[in-house]
Amino acid sequence: MSTETGMTIAELQAKVDEWIKTIGVKYFGELTNLGILMEEVGELSRLMVRKYGEQSMKGSEESKDIADEMADVLWVLVCLANQTGVDLTAAIHKNFEKKTSRDKLRHINNEKLHDPKKSQ
Repeated sequence: MSTETGMTIAELQAKVDEWIKTIGVKYFGELTNLGILMEEVGELSRLMVRKYGEQSMKGSEESKDIADEMADVLWVLVCLANQTGVDLTAAIHKNFEKKTSRDKLRHINNEKLHDPKKSQ
């Protein structure tokens, strides 16, 4: 397995699976994990809005870490992929192909992305 900083997606899926089966006992049900994923995305969203948006931080949110919240989202997404037999490496490659084919000229030709006045 690669170093922690260079882990592949396949290695991540295997490592999460190993952790779940040894320390976590078993996977929660798919629908439970879907609910947990929504909760984790909500926590990330709340923190991003507070840090980069107009809302101010609440005292209890000061110690929250965006990287940790993103890792929580990724963790549950990997659990769902493992439970449903999704190879995330293959899925992301296929997704890149889809986006490249669909969006090859779309964003380049989008004047709003090139006009600094319209991006604010």
